[in-house]
Amino acid sequence: MTSSIAIVTGAPGWLGSRLVDCLLNGLMEVPGLEVVAPRTVRVAKLPGADDSALRDLRASGKDLEIIECDITNSTMVSELFAAAEGATVFHCAGIIHPNRGRKQFYDVNVQGTKNLLEAAVRSRCKRFIHVSSNSPIGTNPSPDQLFDESTPYNPYMHYGKSKKAGEDLVNNSFKEGKIETVIIRPPWFYGPGQPARQSLFFTMIKTGKVPIVGSGENLRSMAYIDNICQGLMLCERVEKAAGQTYWIADKRPYTMNEIVDTIENLLEEEFKYDVAHKRMRLPGLASEVALLVDAALQGAGLYHQKFHVLSEMNKNIACKITKAETELGYDPKIALREGMWRSIRWMQQNGQTI
Repeated sequence: MTSSIAIVTGAPGWLGSRLVDCLLNGLMEVPGLEVVAPRTVRVAKLPGADDSALRDLRASGKDLEIIECDITNSTMVSELFAAAEGATVFHCAGIIHPNRGRKQFYDVNVQGTKNLLEAAVRSRCKRFIHVSSNSPIGTNPSPDQLFDESTPYNPYMHYGKSKKAGEDLVNNSFKEGKIETVIIRPPWFYGPGQPARQSLFFTMIKTGKVPIVGSGENLRSMAYIDNICQGLMLCERVEKAAGQTYWIADKRPYTMNEIVDTIENLLEEEFKYDVAHKRMRLPGLASEVALLVDAALQGAGLYHQKFHVLSEMNKNIACKITKAETELGYDPKIALREGMWRSIRWMQQNGQTI
């Protein structure tokens, strides 16, 4: 099942932009997704965002509509859904690291989702595919207890709470028979097109300033950007996905040590950078102190990205993808080494300093 119209939020952001490209051009590495029927892709572009890459794609002859739309503005959202009956909605927009305090989580991740759902229902859209996160489920109690779709909610801080509230809205819309819905939960994204905060991670590894908190043997599931796009495209096509939730990630989790070692090796061996071969070794207590500071700041309505990221550095955040493999036919093609190689190459091609 594919609709003649696809509405995408979150472009020109990282995931949304890549998904738009895949919807228009296919996902060449995945059999069955390499060729798609002609369709219109309509993008909800945040006002003021640089959409030059999207305009270049449109200029190549693709049927791409770029609509100015702040999803927290219900009037703009209604305009986005004009003549959208039967459309598939890919809701990729969200705020992870707010710059206007804790409230922004709820404005974007909850109210924005509510606005989109209501407009999609009014316009008689076919299916609403919602990008959630690992954060509504929290952290694994131990490395041998990986998340699956039956793991109960245990939201991690206010980001997790806001994403859970978004999931609740989506699930309720399906239960009430208003619209078909699917939820995916991708963990830590990586791949070409990454934002500056991710590019900094490579520089920290190269210069020996990357923190390893505790032993570094904690597990992290990661999701290469094209693996996520594969999951999203399958969520549209597979009829029985309606009403379901899926973890979408690489085939297996990685330890923090493996992630850092892989990037370090690629920088040195494949791309010939001089690397420091050092780590900032911090005790596990450092993350727990950061967690307390993060909680205090968010309790006061504030947010500080570095404290939040540090608070997660010693945690296990890892999932199984068995349900997606079985029900969707999900088959992630790119794993850590190849995905990180592509990331570094993209950084070089786009003039980024590592």
